[in-house]
Amino acid sequence: MKQQISIIIPTLNEAEIIGLLLNYLIENSTSKNITEIIVVDGGSMDNTKEIVRDFAASSDSEQNKEPHQETTKVLDTKFSKKNVTRTNVKLISSKKGRAKQMNLGAQNAKGDILYFLHADSFPPKHFDQHIVYEVENGNLAGCFRMQFDSNHWWLRLASWLTQFSWRACRGGDQSQFITKQLFEDIGGYDETYIIYEDNILINELYARKQFTVINKKIKTSARLYKKHGIWKLQYHFWTIYVKKWFGASAEDLYAYYKKHIS
Repeated sequence: MKQQISIIIPTLNEAEIIGLLLNYLIENSTSKNITEIIVVDGGSMDNTKEIVRDFAASSDSEQNKEPHQETTKVLDTKFSKKNVTRTNVKLISSKKGRAKQMNLGAQNAKGDILYFLHADSFPPKHFDQHIVYEVENGNLAGCFRMQFDSNHWWLRLASWLTQFSWRACRGGDQSQFITKQLFEDIGGYDETYIIYEDNILINELYARKQFTVINKKIKTSARLYKKHGIWKLQYHFWTIYVKKWFGASAEDLYAYYKKHIS
C-alpha cells in the first residue's frame, strides 16, 4: 500500500498567510498522497482559527460528494498529477510552543510520513510526490532546498547554500519530512526547547545518517529579517548556534532569543 503524508503546521497569529498556504497545498498536491493537513494552533488571537475552520468545513463537505473523475497530466519522467478530491483539513488547539504543537499534531496524524511545515513557507509544486519518492527509496527523513522571498545578496547566498548536505545549512524553514516510525523512535521534538527544536531533531537525524536534501526549492518568508534587519538577525542566529555548540541549555537559548529577537 502506498504511503501517505500527514502535513503538520504549527500556527500562532498567522491569519494573513494561513489561508494562502492551505490553498496552495491543496492545489499543488494530490489526496492520494496527502491523508490530511493538521493545523495545530498555539492560541492565536487573530482570525487564524476561523480561517482554518472554514477549510475544515469545506473539506468535510467534499468528503460527502461523489469522487471527481480523475485525469492524468504528465509532469516529468518520475511523477504524474491527478485531479482528485479535496484534502482533509483539521484544526487542533494546543499549548503554545512549536515543539509541543508539532508533537501533538504527530500524535493525531494518520499518515505514514509526517511533513512539518512553517506557516510562512511554501513547498515546491508536487512536493508530496517528491517526498513519497524519497521515502520509498529508503530516505526516511529530509527537507527541501530553501529560497527566501527576498533579493538581498546575503539571503540569496544563504538560500543557495541549502542545496548542500552540510549540517550548518539546515533549519526548520526548509520544512521536515520524516516517517512516523522514525519520529517516534527518536521521541519526537524535544519540548524543553522553546526555540531551536527543529535543529535538535535534525541533529539526531544527522547522527543517525538519516537525512537527505531534495533538490527542489521551498520558498519561505524573510519577514523576520525585514523586521530586525538582515545583519542584526543573522548575528543573533549565529550566536544562538554557537551558544548551543558550546553547550548552552534550552533555557539559555530561549532567554537570548527573547531578549534580542522576539
